[in-house]
Amino acid sequence: MALESRHVPDRAPLAEHHHADTALEVRHLTAGHPGMPPAIDDVSLRVPVGEIVGLIGPNGAGKSTLFKASLGLIHPARGEVLAFGRPVRDSRAEIAYMPQVEEVDWEFPVSVLDVVMMGRYQGPRPFLGWSRADRAAALAALGRVGLAPYAGRQAGQLSGGQRRRILIARSIARGARLLLLDEPFAGLDAAVQHDLLALMDDLASEGRSILIATHDLSCVANSCDQAICLNRRVVAAGQPKNVLTEAILTATFERHLLAIPQAMDIVRIADDEHLETHEQQVPR
Repeated sequence: MALESRHVPDRAPLAEHHHADTALEVRHLTAGHPGMPPAIDDVSLRVPVGEIVGLIGPNGAGKSTLFKASLGLIHPARGEVLAFGRPVRDSRAEIAYMPQVEEVDWEFPVSVLDVVMMGRYQGPRPFLGWSRADRAAALAALGRVGLAPYAGRQAGQLSGGQRRRILIARSIARGARLLLLDEPFAGLDAAVQHDLLALMDDLASEGRSILIATHDLSCVANSCDQAICLNRRVVAAGQPKNVLTEAILTATFERHLLAIPQAMDIVRIADDEHLETHEQQVPR
């Protein structure tokens, strides 16, 4: 079934029991590259079950480092990360990570179906090829994101938006309950962004939890249950209407930003340095 092209409305408040369960909990995490100052320092945050949480901050704020340290791809200097109440090393099968699309080698000659079936890989095992169950799960995931007709195509031949959907299908095929998505909207036009948000909204409605690192303030304001502002440390966290304020965004981006979150028609971002005002139409 193809994805609908539609705007994504504000997400309705979730049932109270969602907020009691935690998909991801980061406790006092400090991490970076050896010999360099920490990219993140004493970061603590929480992603409730069944919610979409937007992580925003300037370039170099540590968003990608947070993801990689949370997954153990970078060894943290301090702190711990729990997924569904267990150390991440014990719950990796329930987590899917979608890197920035530029980090994927799209020139590698592999089919769309093969990329999605990679999500079924759960750790070391003898090379026995993929099972019928693996193939069925991958095809079902491709159908879910509207890419079933492209299963046999080389992945690199697809558009930017389709490539994002391939990676999300891989997460679905994995059966992940927690998705960490690094800049999934970068370089996409508004219509494609809305399609992806519609898909994420459906996944969250099924009880999956999604943490999105993004620069798109209108997306966070109108389509996320919670917002987290990060600049090496957590500047603020909570409902977007309480977090995306002039004072908090100015502290996060270290320059004067004026934002009206969840405005009726327009999010305004004013940059005092250049004395310009930019207007973004907010999806309703």
